[in-house]
Amino acid sequence: MVSTRLNPEEILRTVGIMCNVQQHGGPDDEGIFSDKNINLVFGHRRLSIIDLSNNGHQPMADMQKRAWITFNGEIYNYLELKDELLNAGAIFQSNTDTEVIILAYLHWGCIAFSKLRGMFAFALYDVINATSYLVRDTNGIKPLYYHINNGQLSFASEVKALKLAGIATQEDETWPVKLLAFGNIPEPFTTLKNVYSLPVGSYLSWDHQYNKHTITPYHIDFSASYITNLSQAEELIRHSLNKAIKRQLMADAPIGVFLSGGIDSGLITLLAAQHKKQQLKTVSIFFDEKDYDERRFQNLILNQIEGEKFTHLVRQNDFEECFPQIINAMDLPTTDGINTWFISRYAHQDGLKAVLSGIGGDELFGGYPSFKRIKYLRYLRKLPTSLIYLSNYFTTDRYRKISFLTHNHHLADYLLLRGLFVPADIAKILNVDLKEVDDILFDTSTHIDLGLYDENQAAWFESNLYMKNQLLRDTDVMGMSHGLEVRIPFLDEDFMQLVQNIAPEIRFKSHHPKELLVNSFKDILPQAIWDRPKMGFTFPLQQWMKQQPEMSNENSYKGIEAKKIIKTFKNDQIHWSKVFALYQIQLYA
Repeated sequence: MVSTRLNPEEILRTVGIMCNVQQHGGPDDEGIFSDKNINLVFGHRRLSIIDLSNNGHQPMADMQKRAWITFNGEIYNYLELKDELLNAGAIFQSNTDTEVIILAYLHWGCIAFSKLRGMFAFALYDVINATSYLVRDTNGIKPLYYHINNGQLSFASEVKALKLAGIATQEDETWPVKLLAFGNIPEPFTTLKNVYSLPVGSYLSWDHQYNKHTITPYHIDFSASYITNLSQAEELIRHSLNKAIKRQLMADAPIGVFLSGGIDSGLITLLAAQHKKQQLKTVSIFFDEKDYDERRFQNLILNQIEGEKFTHLVRQNDFEECFPQIINAMDLPTTDGINTWFISRYAHQDGLKAVLSGIGGDELFGGYPSFKRIKYLRYLRKLPTSLIYLSNYFTTDRYRKISFLTHNHHLADYLLLRGLFVPADIAKILNVDLKEVDDILFDTSTHIDLGLYDENQAAWFESNLYMKNQLLRDTDVMGMSHGLEVRIPFLDEDFMQLVQNIAPEIRFKSHHPKELLVNSFKDILPQAIWDRPKMGFTFPLQQWMKQQPEMSNENSYKGIEAKKIIKTFKNDQIHWSKVFALYQIQLYA
């Protein structure tokens, strides 16, 4: 936190509150650094995973105290960078990746940010140049929120830290509209006015002399060439994913894998087992409800590996008992995260501090229905405007969503594929004007021309809107709520660049789901895992939420439209995610 209007004691007190709010994500240590000359304070809560000694204490500085850092995340190529820096004459005093960032910056300047491979959000203070930097990884795996007001820069890993410390308390009144449309609050927005998510792959520079800032994207340079040969693509995928998993297994604390029963988590588990063998721990969840029970598929993977295998039964009464804790763990309203909260809780109970997850496989290799459905958008876009307007009068969700196409906007295309409520229904629920809803959702300054309605466009939607705004954010929040770091091998920068350089006709072959990925590992991945309908990491929430007393009680909701929706939900005519969004709006109101 940097301030020109608070005295040093006030800043220390405020940063102390922010650290306490985020203690769950860093239960192992706490540190404070302050520079009274410029009214700067860094606060840190540590989750010890690499170099568990006191050498990893943060905020951390180099030996000459030229730069200070507070860092959240992992740098997977830190050993290679450390070798480069040692050869250049750098002197290290720890075995941490944190110190590598500091000395990389002192050696290369801001170019160092583009050399990092990993998931990270950090603040770095350059003492000599009187400049601080906020830096975020290229995929946005780690969150970083900032607030600027009256010459004061504040930042945190969670929005609630800024709110509970009294830094930013005014609500952004547009967030309910966004939640009802997207099922999340898309970046860079939050529930608070003037609190924003730092763009992915960017750094914010703060000039302490003039209290001014700029935000600059940084770019990672890759030398990968375009791949049009199937055999070559499969060979490179095998090599690159193995490399990603091997370096993401580096830890001095216990590490494991989330195993659901699908292609992605099964593959990550099998490859991780080749490197960790008896040391690998797996964490799985199963249910009494047969339609959601994946034990058969989990066991196909578990029977091929060694190591400790933790399985946990989750029942409806567990959901009801833990529901208040789940709501409390959420940093921003969302229709996701319940599944990750539970499996993170069990991973923590099983003694783990870090896990690998299969997030990203669907986005990279075309595993979602949207990759097939998107081609129909090019035909729907040719419908007469009058017919599109008529879709508002349909009663079936599938047809009502066509009304999104009254807007010539890329977000309208995305919401037709993945949206919750259409604008007309949002206006009724919130008792606001339809034009107000449209203006919030379809800001013309954010329009992007994506073009062809093909698999590449679907991949962009799923990666930049669904995965970034929902899956990654909720996974980090729910994992860290239990002091658990979730690592994402499919989003390794080198692996992603390789996959994105594969010709679409090879990358998105579709005789079966994620065919290119499956064929690359057919020698180890059981056929029963990939030759089955897609399920995903899904809970029986349709049934459980109907039994949840508050959520299923229409008298808990304000407004005729909301009450009507809850009655319809109890008749199984509406998906649980819509009700979950409605519930949170009532909760925050």
